[in-house]
Amino acid sequence: MTDSTSEAADRRRPDGPPPGALGLVVLAFTVASVVAYGLGSAFWNGFFVFAGSIPLGIYGATVYARQLRLGIRVPGPGISFFGGITASILLALAGLLGWAATQVTALPSALSDLVTELVFLLGGVGFAGGLGLLIAGIAVPAVILRLLPRWLGWAGLVLGGLGELAFLSMLWEGLDVLLPFVRFGGLIWLTAAGFLLPRDRREAPRRTLASGR
Repeated sequence: MTDSTSEAADRRRPDGPPPGALGLVVLAFTVASVVAYGLGSAFWNGFFVFAGSIPLGIYGATVYARQLRLGIRVPGPGISFFGGITASILLALAGLLGWAATQVTALPSALSDLVTELVFLLGGVGFAGGLGLLIAGIAVPAVILRLLPRWLGWAGLVLGGLGELAFLSMLWEGLDVLLPFVRFGGLIWLTAAGFLLPRDRREAPRRTLASGR
């Protein structure tokens, strides 16, 4: 397939929802969930947490398709897709579990503690790990192929690494600080990357994206 034919095919192929806009929606729901938690409303906290999981999953799928359109044939797109879906599912489970707990009049103390711990693990530690993979899977090819501003690409590498280190908070409570940093920093990064990532090879830097050429 010639370059002109390939570019024409890219123009005809649907691009999906704008990932930058999806990132903004996830960020808005996340802020709303934190506000609801601060106001003592577990009901709305669970609702907003679950709501944020849906556009996050769509973001992961959309960026995966875009990376393939850009001709990226390295593990990055697969890693980002896996991370996005993982983060979305774990966030959804945390939101649903937290919301369901509000529908019970009274829970035994031990069961209440278990639910609280599960919500923390799913929506905190697990989510940070999945989000870190989503970010790293976008940032690594973006740095190598200069698809994003250099500073933004390297910031993504740092956030992705911190997301994977966040599981150590299961051993040391002092590392809990990584969780909100990865959550909010990561979502802001995904929003920026979603707006700046080239849509196809016509917008990419003038260098071959496919390996071996």
